[in-house]
Amino acid sequence: MTNPRAAVSGDVVPFREAVRAWVSISLQTFGGPAGQIAVMQRTLVEERRWIGQQRFNHALNYCMLLPGPEAQQLAIYIGWLLNGTRGGLVAGVLFVLPGLLALLALSAAYVIWQDTSLITALFAGIAPAVLAIVAQAVIRVARRSLTHPVLIGIAVAAFAALALFAIPFPVVVAGAAALGWGMHRLVPGTSRNGDGNGGGDKPAPLIPDDALHHATPGARGALRVLAVGLAAWWLPVAAVVLLTGSDSVFTTQGLFFSGTALVTFGGAYAVLAFVAQRAVETYAWLTPAEMVRGLALAETTPGPLIMVVQFVAFLGAYRNPGALNPWAGALLGALLTTWVTFVPCFLFIFLGAPYVEKLRHNTAISAALTGITAAVVGVIANLALYFAQHTLFAVTRTWAWGPFHMQLPDPGTVNPLALVITTVALVMTFALRWPMLRILGVCALLGLASLLLP
Repeated sequence: MTNPRAAVSGDVVPFREAVRAWVSISLQTFGGPAGQIAVMQRTLVEERRWIGQQRFNHALNYCMLLPGPEAQQLAIYIGWLLNGTRGGLVAGVLFVLPGLLALLALSAAYVIWQDTSLITALFAGIAPAVLAIVAQAVIRVARRSLTHPVLIGIAVAAFAALALFAIPFPVVVAGAAALGWGMHRLVPGTSRNGDGNGGGDKPAPLIPDDALHHATPGARGALRVLAVGLAAWWLPVAAVVLLTGSDSVFTTQGLFFSGTALVTFGGAYAVLAFVAQRAVETYAWLTPAEMVRGLALAETTPGPLIMVVQFVAFLGAYRNPGALNPWAGALLGALLTTWVTFVPCFLFIFLGAPYVEKLRHNTAISAALTGITAAVVGVIANLALYFAQHTLFAVTRTWAWGPFHMQLPDPGTVNPLALVITTVALVMTFALRWPMLRILGVCALLGLASLLLP
């Protein structure tokens, strides 16, 4: 058996064995962060016994505090624990690579065939399925997060801030973190630490629950990681600015999605409303219906759901390629967006992990995280409302009165087919509890079957 010493400078498990495990995990990462975290827990905690349950939870708590896809960051963190920096790099890259390649192919297929009746009917079925999946996400996160009336109030306030007052998403996140910290001091019990036990009759994990990584935090190492990480993050953006100009779509996408990577607290569902608002209304890279279709495509591929930004950038760059060929522009926009979205994840883990190993019981961080997690429920609910309006209705209008600013659907433009398929999707999701891919498949078939209708 592999040397049971945890958190040493060498490999805790053979590097090749770790690579094989991460390849296997990467091909199973469907279903958003909940499904991805479940796959890693089953594989790494329960089956292979490479890491203890509490150590797994500790790493997850830190990743949830960070902006960006927490499941990929968790993979980087555990890869770092198991095999050092190269382990974190391999785990993080493999986690997104299958989805990147699959979504590139699907984006190209969408551009080629989007105007055909076949593709239109296919997405007419998939979009309602996405609506049901997002609704399920609201309930799942709410059950896990809203354990106190104060937290319910934060969730409701976050929904109202976004849906009724159009307050920017980063402001909502910052306010939720401050409320979580403040309420923890005023109302003890609003936050609670998760527990877990990987024991029982199973063998001891290679990284026990009480083990800390031997990496010593220090200014010199942190500055080295920061310099390399920032260079890797921003040099491609700088090259694009020099080669295509400061007003090109590629520069805009590189800067916008770099900024988005810093505010994506709570995972993809939480930030998609912010991305959709800017990509659709401000930059006109795609339509609201295409935003829903992009999410549907991202749902059908492995990897983090935030990969939907690759689809957004692909369409935006294809339609505004500047001096480049449209296909070359689409590829450049998609790859640049993917790069600036995920490179910060590596920087956050490699920079912060040595320090967070010593902050397991920091109540201030836990309280801020609790507030953000509660707000995420309201944010996802707002996203569900956004998708419902643009899936079930053909026309929405902006209504403003005083401080209120919201989108309202036109009841006369309801789509009967979308309404029927959404109902079926909700039944399969909540009553039958079918897996996500089966729901997407059935709804896609229903959409295609609509071609037979007169």
